[in-house]
Amino acid sequence: MSDHTRGGGSAADHEESTRRYYESGDVDAFYDAVWGGEDIHVGLYAHPQEAIAGASHRTVQHAADRVADLLGPDATVLDLGSGYGGSARALAERFGCRVVAVDLSEGHNRRHRAANTRRGLDGLIEVVTGSLNHLPYEAGRFDVVWSLEVLCHVEERGGALAEAVRVLKPGGALVFSDIMAAEETPAGAIRPALSRLGVQSLATPSSYLETLSGLGLKSDFEDRSADLATHYARLEQEVRRRTPELRGAISAAYLDDLLANLPLWTDITRRGLLRWGLFHARRTASLSPRR
Repeated sequence: MSDHTRGGGSAADHEESTRRYYESGDVDAFYDAVWGGEDIHVGLYAHPQEAIAGASHRTVQHAADRVADLLGPDATVLDLGSGYGGSARALAERFGCRVVAVDLSEGHNRRHRAANTRRGLDGLIEVVTGSLNHLPYEAGRFDVVWSLEVLCHVEERGGALAEAVRVLKPGGALVFSDIMAAEETPAGAIRPALSRLGVQSLATPSSYLETLSGLGLKSDFEDRSADLATHYARLEQEVRRRTPELRGAISAAYLDDLLANLPLWTDITRRGLLRWGLFHARRTASLSPRR
């Protein structure tokens, strides 16, 4: 099955648009104030009113549990779309593994490196500015390739997944989460919500599973879409509750856009128009992608 919708423009243009969005001071201030500024992911919620930062960190812990058998001081992880570096630091601290963290935004990467130094982890984590579609690494280098809610921002998702598999060791694991469209969701029903992020299309769970199968991986999908609905409800609650405080931290235009856009996300997630969850795929010892 193909991606749910496709947008126009080149992959390079799409990457540049994504980079500009995430290097905005307003975006950083929002993520710091509301999301905790460390693990910027959809959360796994123990209860509907749990703190967003705690639920987001639980996502990192849960994803790590799925590949814990491959991790240790001799392992190397490739973190694709590493953001502020929360995943990389959590993996390095928990397992003592090396992490190569790739992100489009040099602004994020400077912040990532500084946090690693403060935590004494700069010897375990290498932070690289680059594209997911053109990884500068030899085939079969990494024990685990990791990515949380990043592929929805990538124009050529199939190419990015092919690159991830190329650099994965035989027997290695690919683990990623993403925000997706439900299989039968009309494109027009979700387009207004996507517009703020500059996302032109969403994959579906079946399109990812089909791509992974075509790349020769054995994979499964853990559907946690209920947590996506909780997550956007919590984001909307927190932004509304803290609006006076946020007006001193982010621009009026960005805050007003959030107040208009987040209810759209709350609505479409409650209506079941989106999907979210964790993909876990293993590369067999002898990889032979299907043609």
